[in-house]
Amino acid sequence: MRKSTVALMLATGALFIGAGTASAASLVSAKKLEINVDETKTEAERKALWEKVGGWCAIKDWHPAVAACEERKEGDDTFRTLTLKDGGKIDEKLVDTGATSYRYIILTSPFPVKNYEAQFSVTPDDDDLDEINVVWSATYDAADGKDDKDARATIDGVFKAGIDSIKEKYGTKGDDDDKK
Repeated sequence: MRKSTVALMLATGALFIGAGTASAASLVSAKKLEINVDETKTEAERKALWEKVGGWCAIKDWHPAVAACEERKEGDDTFRTLTLKDGGKIDEKLVDTGATSYRYIILTSPFPVKNYEAQFSVTPDDDDLDEINVVWSATYDAADGKDDKDARATIDGVFKAGIDSIKEKYGTKGDDDDKK
């Protein structure tokens, strides 16, 4: 296993342990894209990529299943409603933001999951100075009456389609890895 793979798995676990969720989710999905950049411009390129993919509603610009995104505020809380191309709706709440990351939960969706919490980020690579990583990871449980295998396949498919689209649109020379 590559050092970056182990680091991603540890970081994903630490993210959700530190998040203090009420119930421990049993499933984890993650998808990572490594993009080669000019080593002397790594930070600038990371910020530039975040400007393209990292906005709360930017997902409508790069995820092939998302037709529209509507953002709304309720007090200090920020929400988005994603309208999928098949007509489905996903309501999500932003729970934390960083310079090039955000963490969110799904409130309602057509997906066979519950207790879903995810993070999307663009980070420097931990072992290659000439790479930046796009990482999308989540913990969740299968919804009541649903199978773990179906829940994982759904989320893995969502992540793969999104990361593959980012690679196609913005990755110059990337290497993506599936994590489960």
